[in-house]
Amino acid sequence: MKQSNPQLSIIIPVLNEENAIDTILRSLRENSTAENINEILVIDGGSEDATISLASNHKVTVLHSQKGRAKQMNHGAKNASGEILYFIHVDTLPPKDFDKSIIDTVLNKNQVGCFQMKFDSNSRFLGFFAWFTRVNIQLCRGGDQSLFITKSLFEKSGGFDENYVVYEDNEFIGRLYEISPFKILPRHVKTSARRYEERGEVALQYHFGIIHLKNYLGAGPEQLYDYYKRKIVL
Repeated sequence: MKQSNPQLSIIIPVLNEENAIDTILRSLRENSTAENINEILVIDGGSEDATISLASNHKVTVLHSQKGRAKQMNHGAKNASGEILYFIHVDTLPPKDFDKSIIDTVLNKNQVGCFQMKFDSNSRFLGFFAWFTRVNIQLCRGGDQSLFITKSLFEKSGGFDENYVVYEDNEFIGRLYEISPFKILPRHVKTSARRYEERGEVALQYHFGIIHLKNYLGAGPEQLYDYYKRKIVL
């Protein structure tokens, strides 16, 4: 009897995302095969807009968690029943047949990895930085590239560090690089450039660079969040 392939549990942390939730949920369905998706978990951190009602119109599971992306993603992982966890931001859209790409990669003995990334913008500046997502070093990683990981490795790693209000993806991926080979898939997710357009491309990229530098120099989660609040939050 043929053994079935592992299935994905897709985990999407949200907070007041009524303008994006329909698009991501439609995209996930349109770009995958139903038999490969065990479940889609929308983890809400206390939305006060129409996010929950809009998500409920789709065949997904809406779970409630304390606010904070690390807490929300850990909550999703705890409640997920698929063999592979796929974390994706609400403003990032997957490539066609992303599910098959991930499952084939895991069947080929890779436990964790991500896609390369493009912005939904013609900006050469943003395109320059997006190009580096093909480079397999920790510095070039980020949550906007999405992340797949076997549930067994996620549990072994301890999951996201909930002390981090920002930089939680980078901190987690940094630990994963230390315990497992990390696979970069040769396809692209497309992420929104809206924050760069609102804040200014050069200014926002500069501040993100400073956060990376502060982390490298030993700054803790509270120091990183303090800088984020002062320099990035509009």
